[in-house]
Amino acid sequence: MPAIPRKTILDRFHAMIAKGEPIIGGGAGTGLSAKSEEAGGIDLIIIYNSGRYRMAGRGSAAGLLAYGNANEIVKEMAVEVLPVVKKTPVLAGVNGTDPFILMPRFLAELKDMGFSGVQNFPTVGLFDGAMRQSFEETGMGFGLEVDMIAEAHAQDMLTTPYVFNPDEAVAMTKAGADIIVAHMGVTTGGTIGATSAKTLDQCVEEIDAIAAAARSVRKDVIMLCHGGPISMPDDAAYVLRNADRIDGFYGASSAERLPAERAIAEQIRAFKDVTAKG
Repeated sequence: MPAIPRKTILDRFHAMIAKGEPIIGGGAGTGLSAKSEEAGGIDLIIIYNSGRYRMAGRGSAAGLLAYGNANEIVKEMAVEVLPVVKKTPVLAGVNGTDPFILMPRFLAELKDMGFSGVQNFPTVGLFDGAMRQSFEETGMGFGLEVDMIAEAHAQDMLTTPYVFNPDEAVAMTKAGADIIVAHMGVTTGGTIGATSAKTLDQCVEEIDAIAAAARSVRKDVIMLCHGGPISMPDDAAYVLRNADRIDGFYGASSAERLPAERAIAEQIRAFKDVTAKG
């Protein structure tokens, strides 16, 4: 499927917002995940290296460590996902701090492959403390991710960056981001999810601060929430009801890992309950 024009996607999303319909995006670590998400009516599909790891039974945080080349993994995943998606925009997670790629050329290559846009993942935004300071001081900071989003915007690709605080929201919106995704941390729940997280009310407070910062730059920027304790539909519903003008939810583990864990386990239990003829 060829890349869907950015304007086409945004026109549809703004029409959904006007009608009060939430925008739902989801990560896909396999072609089956992508096909199933599209069958469910998802609005955006995003593929990045953590999808491969979580669907291999590892935690999503594996995508932040040196287990493989994140940008090359996305290209490998593309040949599994892109051919089976028929009508939904597919975005690539791009490691913007990668010093071994020519970013304008790499983004153009992704667009030629059929990606409609990009997201900044892996992201140094998930690091804090001394490690984050080390990245920032040694030329591998969040600013490179902002530059990547700006270049993708210049190439007329849809941009949906993760941000972790109001300052990052301002920087990404100034870079031209179409959709700001307020990231609340690694998703909780399931067999390999995080166990430490904010409360939903804390998420609402932080998401509102991020949204206000982004909209101080451009009022029409679209806002989604993601991660942390926002792992199930009821969690997303709570945040969307209580936050100030959040336009939807983006799930990664929530969209594929948690449903797969639950459904496969229940299916096997059902088979185990089958009684053989005596």
